[in-house]
Amino acid sequence: MKKEILILLTHQWCDWEGSYAIAVANSFSDYTVKTIAMDDLPKTSMGGIRASIDYRIEDYHGFDNLAMVIMPGGLSWEENDYPEIKEFVKQLISMNIPVAAICGATYFLCKHGFLDQVKHTGDSLDYFKSAKEYKGEKLYIPAQIVVDGGIITANETAAVEFAYEIFKILKIDSDEEMSQWYNNFKNGAVR
Repeated sequence: MKKEILILLTHQWCDWEGSYAIAVANSFSDYTVKTIAMDDLPKTSMGGIRASIDYRIEDYHGFDNLAMVIMPGGLSWEENDYPEIKEFVKQLISMNIPVAAICGATYFLCKHGFLDQVKHTGDSLDYFKSAKEYKGEKLYIPAQIVVDGGIITANETAAVEFAYEIFKILKIDSDEEMSQWYNNFKNGAVR
């Protein structure tokens, strides 16, 4: 049985931010990608893609077969507290299941204290400081991507770097193949 990677979807999720990672993982590895959300209603991305939901958070029990959860950004992270998602992420972290967040999803992690004890990045430190609950300022790194303590954080312009770090944690391919993939998608394949 293939291990699962879950992509956690919210209303108006950023479809491009996790696309490299999930396409490669689902098609060229020993993983299968499934969707998860708070309810089973299809979620429409910012680009207008409607995605069906495989699992509702409250019904998910496949933690023994779970390799990682990917949290793409989106327009709803800042304005919603999502208590169900907060508890789900808390459970993932307590079970040492890697969590990969990009763009607005990093803001969600910061406002719920998940980044207070790990090095991290996001769209900007000032943006994070707007969350009253945020206490991780000393661990913020102004970078495209930061990996620490089983948590990947990336800013909104780091989709390629985000996928590459996901690939490395999941050991999607050999180091050489993953490095070549990164170089091609970051710098272009035609030289």
